[in-house]
Parts: sequence; C-alpha cells; structure tokens
Amino acid sequence: MLRIARHSPTTTARRAPRRLLAATSAFLFLSFTGAALPHSVAAAAEPTGGSVSAAPASPQVPAGVTAGVAVFDRQTGTFTEQLAPAATFRSASVVKLLIALDFLWNRSPDSIPAADRTRLDAMLRSSQDAAANHYWSTYGGPAIVERMVPRLGLADTAPPPAGYEGYWGYTAMSARDTVKTYRHILESAPAPVRDFVMERLRQSTRCASDSFDQHFGIAGAFDRPWAVKQGWSGRYAKGNCGSVSATAARGTDASDPDSAPASSSSSAGPGDASVDLSRPALHTTGTVGPGDRSIVAVLTLHPDGTSYGKAYTDLGRLTRSLNVPGGTAPKGKWYGTWGQDVAVRTSPVVGDNLLTRLPAGVEVLVGCQKKGQLVSVPPYTNDWWAYLPQYGGYVTNIYISHPANQLPDVPLCTDPK
Repeated sequence: MLRIARHSPTTTARRAPRRLLAATSAFLFLSFTGAALPHSVAAAAEPTGGSVSAAPASPQVPAGVTAGVAVFDRQTGTFTEQLAPAATFRSASVVKLLIALDFLWNRSPDSIPAADRTRLDAMLRSSQDAAANHYWSTYGGPAIVERMVPRLGLADTAPPPAGYEGYWGYTAMSARDTVKTYRHILESAPAPVRDFVMERLRQSTRCASDSFDQHFGIAGAFDRPWAVKQGWSGRYAKGNCGSVSATAARGTDASDPDSAPASSSSSAGPGDASVDLSRPALHTTGTVGPGDRSIVAVLTLHPDGTSYGKAYTDLGRLTRSLNVPGGTAPKGKWYGTWGQDVAVRTSPVVGDNLLTRLPAGVEVLVGCQKKGQLVSVPPYTNDWWAYLPQYGGYVTNIYISHPANQLPDVPLCTDPK
C-alpha cells in the first residue's frame, strides 16, 4: 500500500539557557519530550493580523526549497502569484482530488453506496490512503489520471512513470493544473459534486489518518474560511498528531517498492519521467476567503533529510508571503519550538488533558500567554505557558525558542482558559 509520509523538523542555532532551578521533575520531563538539549529558532517577523493582500509581490521561497506556486483570484479572474506554475511535482495526496472526481463523474453523491460515502469522506477530510488504494485498484489506476486530463483540460498532469503504475502518489501535477482542478470543482462540476467535495475539504482534520499533522500551509497561514487538500511524501519520522502517545507506524515513502500497492493496470503510458520521486515533498492546495475567492496551490520539494517540522515551517513561511485576495492573516506571533513530541494541552497544567503533539521543531502561532503549573525540564524551569489559537491549547514556554521565561512581545491571556 502506498503511504504518503510526512516530515518532522530540525532546529539549528543553540538556545540561550534559562534560569536554573535545583529541584527538577523526571515525571514532567517525560510528560513533555524525549529531546536532549534545546535549540533555538528566532521568531519569524510576521504580521499580527490583517489582510494578506499586502504581502510582498514575489513569493519568498526558503533556501533549499524548490517550489511551484499559483494563486488565482476568482473575483478578478487573474493570477496574483505565479512561480514556475507549469513545473511538475509528484502529487502525493493531492491526486486524491482527481480520484474523487473520477469516481463521481457520472454519479450523484446522493446515490452512491454508504461505503463509498464513508471512503470519500475519509480520503478527502483525513487523507486516508486506504480509500485511495481502493479506488486506484478498482477503477484502473493510471487510467483514472488519463481520463481526468482531457476532462479538465490539464496540461502538465501525467500518470505515474512506467514501472510505478501502482503508485498513485507518483502522478505528476503542476500548480497551474491544480488551480484548474479547483476551478472545475467550483465552476463546472454539478452542484451536488461541488458541495460534496468542498464541504469535506472545509472539514479537513488536523490529524490525518496516519497521525501526521496536516494543517500546514494554507490552514496555518489564513483564518477561516478555507478548504484544503494537502499532500506529503518522504521518509519521515512517524506521525505524532492526536491525543494518544502511541500513533501511526513509521511513514513509508512511494520510492520504496515494498510500500506500494500492486499495479492495477499495465496499459498506462510512460508518464512524466522528469518528476523528482526522491526529495521530500510537501504541498498545500485549496481555497481561501469568503466564497472561495482565491485558489492557492503551493507545491514544494525539500533537501534530502529534511524533517517534517522543518518542511512544515518552510512551507508555512512561503505561503504566508503570498498575495492571496480574500485571505486574512491570523493574529499572533510566530515562534520556533524545540523538542520531540511536545504536548499541547487543554489547560496550562500537566495531566490527563493532552490535545495533540507538535511536529518536532515546528513553528507555531502564539496568541497569548499566562502563568500555570511550574514545569521542570532539566536544566530549565518555567511556569509560563503559551496559548496556541490554531490548536486551541497550551504548551509550556520552555519549548518556545526564546531565552526569556515570559515572552516579551506576547500579551497576557484574558479569557478564563
């Protein structure tokens, strides 16, 4: 079975030490992380709110990242951003849009069997690979892509290369073809299909079915309303998203023959042999703003060995730099984090209140801070906690990459949380 895996980040600069306290707590240490000494990433200089339309004219691509970008304003019918829009990338889970549209092409969502509604719901909301495997093997594999190319007028999309017909994530797609796909859904598809697909993309779950955090890119860069279909592929550490400590098995990569489903078709053409099948990929696609005003497609490749959190952070910074009409930047301050399996909790205390765990070293939006339980992670201690509005929970400030216990540019929380 093809599993489209996800990353986890690495941090670089050394972190300034906090005040030491003789009394430490091994229990609290285990409750938060298995990491060694902390590292530091300076807080990103990002706006604290307001329209994203005032962003720089050109996408800001982090060093080492290869990107294809297209942002289409449906209100004016023009592109506000284009960077290598025709460049092809392996699609990872973004191809699930084509898989769903192919199945629904001559079907009404209201008439399909309950089992298919369940599969499509899981495939579109939580990016379930098992559902994609089912449709790929049942309906012709590469033939799905071959049918959808002329239907949607796609220029750069191609089936997986010869020898990889069973790997749906190896379908070649470009940013501009991704925009065409969303335009078809919004402007040409029958209303029941449009509503069925878009409703599920609006309900994207933070934790994907394989326990990877999929609310990167668009989902982190903009306030709702948005709708997303994300994609990731690479040999990353296992996903840690969710309220339990034991999560999915280590992610596999489409380049590993043992991880791919059996080929369901041998009639496909050679596909796009130029597509990079090895470097870690992370893609964010979807719509932003009231009335799905802007369609956004950001497809990226990262240097070999890039962790999920690092790719997550770099994709987030790139997406936040884009001119996206109708999009609004969330209020707060972006900070780096350090540590493994850092817990996000419903309240600023340690206990049976785990919401999820952060991808290692990922950048997070801090909305406010407050005092809570004193936490000791040798050699650091702190009783300040940061509230992460996009997660709806708190992390101890120990894991925020800043030398001060209390963050100097973050307001106090005024709500009763």
